[in-house]
Amino acid sequence: YIPGTDTCIKLGGYLRAEVGFNTSGASETPAWNGNSGQRNRLANDYQFRSRQDLTIDTRTATEYGVVRTYFDSVFTWTTGSDGVAGGSLGMYFAFIQFAGFTMGKSVSMFSTPWNGSPGNVGSNLLGGDDTSTGVNQIAYTAQFGNGVSASISLEDQSQYRQSQGVSDVFNTTGLGATNTPATWLSGAGPGTSYVAGTSIPDIVGQVRVDQAWGLFQVSAAAHDIRASYYNPTNETSDHPGDKYGFAVLAALSLKNLPTGAGDSLNLDATYADGAIRYVIGGTSPNNFAMYGNTGIPGVYQSLAVGASPDGVFTTGGGINTTKAWGVRGAFNHNWTPNWTTSVFGAYSSVDFGGTGGALYTAGLKAVLGGAAINTFTGTPNFNIAQIGTVTRWTPVKGLTFSGEVMYTMLDQNYSGVTAPVSAGATKPAAVRYEFKDQNTWTGLVRAQR
Repeated sequence: YIPGTDTCIKLGGYLRAEVGFNTSGASETPAWNGNSGQRNRLANDYQFRSRQDLTIDTRTATEYGVVRTYFDSVFTWTTGSDGVAGGSLGMYFAFIQFAGFTMGKSVSMFSTPWNGSPGNVGSNLLGGDDTSTGVNQIAYTAQFGNGVSASISLEDQSQYRQSQGVSDVFNTTGLGATNTPATWLSGAGPGTSYVAGTSIPDIVGQVRVDQAWGLFQVSAAAHDIRASYYNPTNETSDHPGDKYGFAVLAALSLKNLPTGAGDSLNLDATYADGAIRYVIGGTSPNNFAMYGNTGIPGVYQSLAVGASPDGVFTTGGGINTTKAWGVRGAFNHNWTPNWTTSVFGAYSSVDFGGTGGALYTAGLKAVLGGAAINTFTGTPNFNIAQIGTVTRWTPVKGLTFSGEVMYTMLDQNYSGVTAPVSAGATKPAAVRYEFKDQNTWTGLVRAQR
């Protein structure tokens, strides 16, 4: 207890040291965009990260029940992101719970208890929602007994639901301003972001059964898609009307498996229409660009791109929503009290639809010199498959060493060769690219106490 009060306080946290292999950025993402996606000497073969996490949990018994506050902050240093004596400060959670209400920054009511980590220790498994660093919200949860609960919340769109502020909705007429290799590699992807300011928070509902055998959960969300203007620098150019998207999730966790004490199986599946960040979520980008080799004479490299906006439109037209679905899961096995292994995987699919796909492809060809000289065919639809495993050793209580490896494949749906493309990043001018599927491996070694 805090001296002189009836409030109990608990301090907690962890210290983590790790190294990622073939990763980039503050979240140690796979080589699916940015410098790592270039597949050249700018890519990191390794990346160190050190982190101190601090949690402050207070609770007070009242006539309304327990009043709780919770705070979780991290201090992090990452190779390529921070200076010699620098680092970054992040705030994951800061919320108050009172009489069934949760107010502040917390895990989304849409998310599963495992968020984006059904068994993995890295934070780049796609195929579903991941709000493990918190979403601002006002939520109410009703407990019905026997582990049955229902929640409803109003949640901030910004960052998590608006595609981290980039490329949330495209005007395909404006593709030309940004369609260079530099933009593809940046994570902004082919296209110009025309996202407007926030107007209506996401409306989220959840029903969960959490008992000794495991857990079952269904969630749903409504998401406002709001573009700025047909010309984002001219407010008199008019704009498309707002459109609502949605997402639904079903999740299952099984415990007490016959394979051994403490084993578990975690599964979730998500479908989204005009709310793509509920599938391509978490700390990942919402656009992907990966380069590779080609065997075609006169072609510089191969390239796979994938963009996942909530929708696309053309000047004078309305928003055509993009659809996505994803599944992911993990089997977690305890070999001994000190050794555990998880096998995990995910599959994500993004579909622009007939009209949206045609608009996007036409805009892409136009900025690359026109359809007459760009003979590549296909659609902007794409799939991402991931599979991996992690083994953990806990020699003493509270200290765990982990080793993880993951394979990611970007299956894109264009085929053929582009016309000569302008220079960008380190890529030369007037070279052609072959559209081709790409893949990458990543690794992670971690010590945490």
